[in-house]
Amino acid sequence: MSSPEINDIPIRDDMIRLGQLLKLANLVEDGVEAADLIKNGMVQVNGEIDERRGRQLHDGDTVTVGGATVRISTQK
Repeated sequence: MSSPEINDIPIRDDMIRLGQLLKLANLVEDGVEAADLIKNGMVQVNGEIDERRGRQLHDGDTVTVGGATVRISTQK
């Protein structure tokens, strides 16, 4: 069994909010969809469900939605 592929998502700043990341990574179409997924416990941050749309994410954090996983990568 292979492990799921993790795609790196580069960001310019030191942090990005969860709702913004979902849109940037094309995991959702818009902020409404992001809010619904987060509110319904369908988003994991670093392996744990997180229901805070404004959750701050930093370099190395991972986010999983519907089997797709992305990792934050800061561009310095």
